Amino acid sequence: MKSVCILRLSAIGDVTHVIPVVLSLQEQVPGLKITWVIGKIEAKLVGDLPGVEFIVFNKKAGWKSYLELFKRLKGRKFDALLHMQVAFRANLVSACTPAKIRVGYDKARSKDLHSLFINRRIAPAQQQHVRDCLASFLQPLGLEPAAPKWDIPVSESDRKFAREHLSNERKNLVISPCASHHLRNWPADRYAELADHAIERHGMHVILVGGPSDFEKAMCARISNSMHSSPTNLCGKDTLKQLTALLMEADLLVAPDTGPAHIASSVGTDVLGLFAASNPYRSGPYNSLRWCINKYPEALRKGTGKSVSDARWGEKAEFEGAMEMVSTSDAKDMLDKWHNTRLEAGHQE
Repeated sequence: MKSVCILRLSAIGDVTHVIPVVLSLQEQVPGLKITWVIGKIEAKLVGDLPGVEFIVFNKKAGWKSYLELFKRLKGRKFDALLHMQVAFRANLVSACTPAKIRVGYDKARSKDLHSLFINRRIAPAQQQHVRDCLASFLQPLGLEPAAPKWDIPVSESDRKFAREHLSNERKNLVISPCASHHLRNWPADRYAELADHAIERHGMHVILVGGPSDFEKAMCARISNSMHSSPTNLCGKDTLKQLTALLMEADLLVAPDTGPAHIASSVGTDVLGLFAASNPYRSGPYNSLRWCINKYPEALRKGTGKSVSDARWGEKAEFEGAMEMVSTSDAKDMLDKWHNTRLEAGHQE
């Protein structure tokens, strides 16, 4: 095997889980040529991974983007395609990507005609985290599944940005309040109460982060305006790389089911996860599941009448009020537990 194409366009969290696959391919098959077809925003996070050719697919360009991809890949043929995205748009992208071996999902996780565009499948697995699922894409190639190892390049200028906003005297708590779906968001007043608790009880430095959209800026403004203390509000002011550098040096991130939670987990920073609308054991921060507040079973039963064992793995409980099942007391208690654990670890050292 001399060449492999990875197809995973989005989203940020899932893209971080592909990094271990890249690193494992480079380790298991030295000299392998790796091409990754990826989304435009996602490329800003991982598009400089060493030894990888990135082909950026801009879905907003419509049919023009498919034509450009077809022209770019014309005359090329990969030994294998890892078709890691179950979506009809991704199927069309895969049709532009010639490969002898085409690895895709097992039947239970296939949809949107995914099965028509592959000729090998990963092994079925029940109750599997997304990271472990993507790691298993190497097995149909006769390779070991990818180990949970990450490496996201950041520049010195990104690190400088982070240092300018982090405290040297206090523990740094970053809050990334917005998920891609508003029904996964926690109320702003509860973030504010938790942030004040972190400052007043534990003397932490609080930083708010988010994208440049009006919604995210308004969310961070509501949190800041509802607080007794004044946080550092970086919402809309940082890039994905700067955010990554910030999370590398932070002590803790508070977030719902959103991309920055996976970035933080991948760089070794603890994540206090807020989960009710989705299952943390499927899509939570991989290295911080112990710090996740999990109200998903209760939300699922209230919203659908199902138990976790009865529901399809990955089924959402996205309904109005679901995230309000995570109380501020839940979050404060988890923050206190994390802080005390860190203190004990520091004393032992």
